[in-house]
Order: sequence, then structure tokens, then C-alpha cells
Amino acid sequence: MTTRPIRLAVQVQPQHAYYPKIRATVLELEQLGVDVLFNWDHFFPLSGDPDGLHFESWTELASWAELTSSVEFGSLVNCNSYRNPDLQADMARTIDHISAGDTGTGRFIFGTGSGWFERDYDQYGYEFGTVGQRLDALAEAMPRIEQRWATLNPAPTRKIPVLIGGGGEKKTLRIVAQHADIWHSFSDATTLKHKLGVLEQWCDQVGRNVGDIEISTELRRRPAAEGGGLSGYSESDAEDLVQLGASLFTIGISGPDYDVTDVTRWLAWRDARNG
Repeated sequence: MTTRPIRLAVQVQPQHAYYPKIRATVLELEQLGVDVLFNWDHFFPLSGDPDGLHFESWTELASWAELTSSVEFGSLVNCNSYRNPDLQADMARTIDHISAGDTGTGRFIFGTGSGWFERDYDQYGYEFGTVGQRLDALAEAMPRIEQRWATLNPAPTRKIPVLIGGGGEKKTLRIVAQHADIWHSFSDATTLKHKLGVLEQWCDQVGRNVGDIEISTELRRRPAAEGGGLSGYSESDAEDLVQLGASLFTIGISGPDYDVTDVTRWLAWRDARNG
């Protein structure tokens, strides 16, 4: 069971809405008191009309850095394939500084992964390759990103938290053990229990305490026939994940409406859970 405070994140999916609606939603969510805001790093919608409205991740995040004042934010997750690792580091450092404002401490979370959406690769001219090749590229990129952060002038305002998403046991969890401050697991309780065992083995191999990594997962939707409500997961489902060590929970909302009804429900659960 985690001793970390429970945190609630909302993924404001950059699809099916013009930017003024996204902007207003980001402001509303910060006012409601969510802990983290995410977007995603794709070039086309992942649901609904595949050719619908859509915006690019990193330029949007730079806007959020100016727009918000307290919430942490990042991408769930950046695709390592789309940008040179040193460029990623510099972009992250710059957004970190923008978000610091007058406080001197940035709020950016560097969420990253190996990439998977083939349409992005095909239409934007990136080589898709294999899952293994993309994971190898991520493993090679992380030390370069960390080294670039160590040499940039000015340096980041803080150690930028690294979130790595994915559950592959042979490669992804090894990268998590080596580099992540947060692991986004995409797991239900049964899967998470198994994956945590694998992650602990990798942490042992690299000389790290698995407890130093914050465990993140999603409040996934389920069909109504399976008891799915607004977000699918019940509070009992979430409690099972907390007992295993999860402390960061993410809800995804999409345009055109960005309905926050479910967010308020889970904010109440978070506050009650944190006491």
C-alpha cells in the first residue's frame, strides 16, 4: 500500500475541439483542483472521426505553461520517435522555465514512451520499425536526455520528473527501473500486481528501490454491461489499485464537450482518501 498522497490527473485529449475550448477546459480543471493535466502526443484523433480536429502536443504544453499557475502538466505520453533526444530535453527545460513563472520552480512532467500509432509515423515521415526497435531507441534516448539536462544553460528549475508509460516486461520495465520517477502502467489490479513484481526485479538489478517510483494508472472505462459508470472504475476498483501502491490516477476526457462531471466525482474520492 502506498504512503504517497493520492493524486488525480486529467488527460485533456487534444481532439475534436478548437483551442479556445481546450484552453477553457484547462483553466476549469485547474480551478477544480486536479493535480496533473496531460495531453497526448499524436497527430490525429485516436477516437471518433479519424480526420477530426486535432492539435500537436508540445506547442500546446508550452501554452499550458503560461496559462496555468499551480497544476503540474505534461504529455501522456510523448513519442520518443518524433524528436531528437537532445531537442526533447531542451524543449522540456524551456517549458519547465516557462511554467515556473515568479516561483522559480517549474511544473512540467516529462512523460515519454516508445510510440505505437502507425498512422502518425506513415503520414509524418517517420520510420515505424518494430516494437523492439522503438524500445531500443527509447533506451538510447533517455541517457542523452538526462545528459543534455545536465549541460543546458540555464539548467532546469528542478529535477524534471520523468514519467514512462508501458508495461513490457523485457525492455520497458527495465527502462522504467533505470530512469522513471513515475511509471504509468495502463494496468488493472490483477495485471498491476504481476507487473510490479517484474519491476521490482529490474530495480534490484539496477540498484534502485522500487518504492522510489510513483505508480500511475488510469480509471478506465468499461461497457455498461460490465458495470461501467461514468468512468467505468468504481471506488472499490481504485482502492484495489491503491492497496498495490498506485497513487496517481488519470481520467481521459475528449472534445467537443470535455465533460468534467466524472472529474468532480473522483476529486471527492481523492480528498476523502487523503483525509
